[in-house]
Amino acid sequence: MSLRDEIKSQIIGALAGATFPIGSPEEFLAALPNGAGTTCGSGDFSVTAGEAAKLLRPEDFPFADAEQLAETIVSRAGL
Repeated sequence: MSLRDEIKSQIIGALAGATFPIGSPEEFLAALPNGAGTTCGSGDFSVTAGEAAKLLRPEDFPFADAEQLAETIVSRAGL
């Protein structure tokens, strides 16, 4: 599995219990098990949800599902 796929899968997994749509960065962070401190990583790469949330823009919201949100993050991160 590529780094991109691994991180995307971890984000989707972390959002398994989330209620969608998610309408703001604050709702995104609140939906995660450890909030802004939730970490996804593989090998030497890791990113916290707080860091990932900075990649999201107001016009990105609302997100309809975890797949859409994860895809936006990994794309903006250049993975």
